[in-house]
This record gives sequence, structure tokens and C-alpha cells, in this order.
Amino acid sequence: MFTIKYLFLIVVVLFTQCISAAQPSVLLAKVYNETKHYDVNKYLVSEKYDGVRAIWTGTQFVTRKGNIINAPSWFTAPLPNVWLDGELWTKREHFSALSGIVRTKKTNNHDWQTITYKVFDMPDENLPFSTRYKNYNELITSLNSPHISVVVQYSFTNNEQLTEYFENITKQGGEGVMLHLASAKHSNGRSNALLKLKPYLDAEAVVIAHLPGKGKYQGMLGALRVKTAQGQVFSIGTGFSDAERSAPPEIGSTVTYRFHGLTKNGLPRFASFLRVRDSL
Repeated sequence: MFTIKYLFLIVVVLFTQCISAAQPSVLLAKVYNETKHYDVNKYLVSEKYDGVRAIWTGTQFVTRKGNIINAPSWFTAPLPNVWLDGELWTKREHFSALSGIVRTKKTNNHDWQTITYKVFDMPDENLPFSTRYKNYNELITSLNSPHISVVVQYSFTNNEQLTEYFENITKQGGEGVMLHLASAKHSNGRSNALLKLKPYLDAEAVVIAHLPGKGKYQGMLGALRVKTAQGQVFSIGTGFSDAERSAPPEIGSTVTYRFHGLTKNGLPRFASFLRVRDSL
């Protein structure tokens, strides 16, 4: 019996290590702070694509948590045996439908034909981002595959140029822009080397209750009662489609909401539901 228990513990430990090892090294963005002075000409700037983060390990797609994404073999066939980072994306303001396609365990070739893999990094801890951009640009261009594309990076010399680019992207329905420090080497975790600039702020909170709807939303969700990691509790009553009000995010799930600054009590101002956080 001791031997069986001992072997079982070994298997559990090894399995846990495999799961942990499967989690890729991923660079995460911090929020662009307009009160700080950033030297814009030190950054490369691109559109922020509202897609599903997908890391190509050289053999398969995984999420930033290391879970496998079941892409069709024809979709991954052109990709080389190198580490790539990017977004699976369809079009602007289409995240919910895209997420549904990617989450499906049994792939649908027709649906996947609408998806593009937009590569924005070729991680290497020894190279600055400016060099990595040159490398992934040349590599992806050489593949000549229509569903695998390069996220183009732009250089600006002043804040006026950045603002013009940002406003042009958001007017077309884009989510915002990303600023990547050109001299920064790849690292794991959230870093000032990567900044996201959006027309609104966003954050995450855990759903703790469903509040019933009234009037035209009778029998449906009226608002979500949520709690932040800092312990703040408040309600989110806007931003939901009728389908989402009929089948609201589960209690205990984590949702992303957008807001415009804070109230005098430190709560999000004009909080609006954005999406359920990708649990992959």
C-alpha cells in the first residue's frame, strides 16, 4: 500500500510539473498613464487587436495559461518551428464570436477560415524588440500565407503623431494601440516595456451575484454584482446584449469591465460589461 501511495504521489508531482512547464513565458502590458511622460520615439506602436492571445510553440497553439488551442491542421501547417506570439483575430468588435470558435473542442473548418493569426512578437530574451520585429516581419512575409499576417509596427517622433494614429484606429472601431519599447528584451509578466493605450480603462472583477432585471428586462439579468481583487463591491448594469442577459456570466466567473475614471469613493465610474475573461 505504501508503495502504491508513493508511486501515486510521484505521478501527481510529475503531472503538476508538466502542467506548469506548459505555461509559456508571456509579456503582458501595463496601462499607458497619460500623466507620465513617455519618450514616444523610443517605442514601436501598433494597433491593439481584440482577439484571442495565441502562442505558437513551434508545434502547436497554446493560450497564455498553456492550454492547447485546437486549430485545424491546415491552419497551422505553414507555421515554422519557432516561438511566435500573436492574436487569433477575425475583425474589430467581434470578440465574442471569435472566442466561441476558438473554444470549440471540435474544430469547424468553415469558421476557422474567417480567422487570421496576427503575429506581434518572436520572443527571444537576448534580442531587443526592434530586432525581433524585423525578424518576425521577414519570417511571416516569407510564408506568403493569407491567414498568417504581420502586426505592423510604426515609429512616431512626438505625442501628436501618436494621438493622430490612436484616434484614427479607435474611430474605425479599433480597441486601441500598443506601445512596445524598442530596446526592451523579452521578459515574462507585466512590464512597462509594453503599454496599452485605450479610449477607456478596463479591469477585472469576480461575479458574486445576479441582480434581477425590471421593465423590458423582466425575467432577465438586470446587473452583475461584482467584487474586485481589492475588495471593492459594485454593480455593472450596462454593456450586455439580450443574449448575455438571458444567460449571464456564472457566479464565480471573472469578467472584464470598462470604466471612465473613479468616483470620489474610489469606485469605477460608468462601469460597463465588456466580456467574460478568457478562461483558457
